[in-house]
Amino acid sequence: MRVQAQAALESGGQGLARLGLLVLGAVPGFALPVLAAVLAGVVTAQVMAYYYPVALFALVAAALAGGTVAALFVRPTANRTRRQLERWHGIRLPAVYEPMPVLEPDERGHWWTGYSYHRSRTVAKYAQLLHWGFRDRTTRGEMAWLVVNPLAVLALAGPLAGLILFSTAYVISGPRSYEGIGLVRPVQLSLVLNFGLGLGMVALAVLLAPFAVRLHAELARRVLDQDGRATHAQLTKRVAELTETRADAVGDQAAELRRIERDLHDGAQARLVAIGMTLGTIEHLMDTDPTAARELLSEARQSSARALQELRDLVRGIHPPVLAERGLGDAVRALALDSALPTEVCVSVPDRLPAPVEAAAYFSICELLANAAKHSHAEQVWVDILYRAGSLRVTVTDDGVGVAEPAKGTGLRGIERRLGTFDGVLAIDSTSGGPTTITLELPCELSSPRTSTSFAKA
Repeated sequence: MRVQAQAALESGGQGLARLGLLVLGAVPGFALPVLAAVLAGVVTAQVMAYYYPVALFALVAAALAGGTVAALFVRPTANRTRRQLERWHGIRLPAVYEPMPVLEPDERGHWWTGYSYHRSRTVAKYAQLLHWGFRDRTTRGEMAWLVVNPLAVLALAGPLAGLILFSTAYVISGPRSYEGIGLVRPVQLSLVLNFGLGLGMVALAVLLAPFAVRLHAELARRVLDQDGRATHAQLTKRVAELTETRADAVGDQAAELRRIERDLHDGAQARLVAIGMTLGTIEHLMDTDPTAARELLSEARQSSARALQELRDLVRGIHPPVLAERGLGDAVRALALDSALPTEVCVSVPDRLPAPVEAAAYFSICELLANAAKHSHAEQVWVDILYRAGSLRVTVTDDGVGVAEPAKGTGLRGIERRLGTFDGVLAIDSTSGGPTTITLELPCELSSPRTSTSFAKA
């Protein structure tokens, strides 16, 4: 009970402090525009005293001055509220503004703002700004928040401030009409009761402060994020990411096809053409020089074996047979056997992963092992493959010199693009002097709940 009371008081104190910050943040955006409007109205009324529509001129000047000063506080006030929401409540409200049209002159010398034509470029610029400000949903919400914020702070912080002030005054000058009890005199009893009631009202204000701050946050979210613009912004960002990863995937696929075509053209195709020419020569030498024909036949046999081996290597590079037949675990173990560094492989995965995920993880591990052998100066590599909670997690660690950065080469960038196709992520922990730990995570679903756990050294 004591711990709960202490936590409630700490939360209440924090709420009062945050309410104070909200009040201080709301004052400039409200007081300065009002002050500018009043000064502009008074000065205009004094200057235009001898003109009949004095009140009209004063109102126009007050509106222009107040609106201009208020415009300076629209975005800073909204951004400060967004930072407070993220820092205090973990609510992120990204500000997504519509692009402002570009001023374009026409053949007549007029300027097109994207909404209307104007002869003067300066007028067109300000007209464009006003049009854009009132058309952009995020800016409209920020302008509304500049008005709603001080009213909300007044409505939420005012009663609590009044309660605290009233309780203080009640303690100092409360009623003195209580009767004494035993040895306690009436004045003493009155002071004790007044102090207790005043302290209770202060405690009530402290306990209500966190609720007031949360109400302010909810109101800010509704005003600054009308119609779920934050969700819309997240979806927009997500679409952009998917577009980028799709373009990367298409580019990688085209590059892979060009590589295969080049390897076939320069390797197996050239050898097959040479074999065909050799067989033609053998056909002419069979009757005239059988010994030379037999030698050429032996060379053709060796060339065909080399061409077959090149085709097998090419097919293995496209999709290793062991990966298709035995799965990711056995494929990585076979890869570790051919690695230039001693490699320990620990696998804890379900029966089989989806084939595209297995391929992405396999070739990513290939690249990481190759990087470790080339650049890390390591003596040992550890590969851990784990599947938990709908996600495949691969960790590759080496005891090398460290400082692995994607910016230093295309290998890690390529892995990032490969994983991005599957919404996967790449995390690098590599300090100077090592070790280097690179973690891959790929979300995936499985059809079999059976789990296979194994450990192997290579």
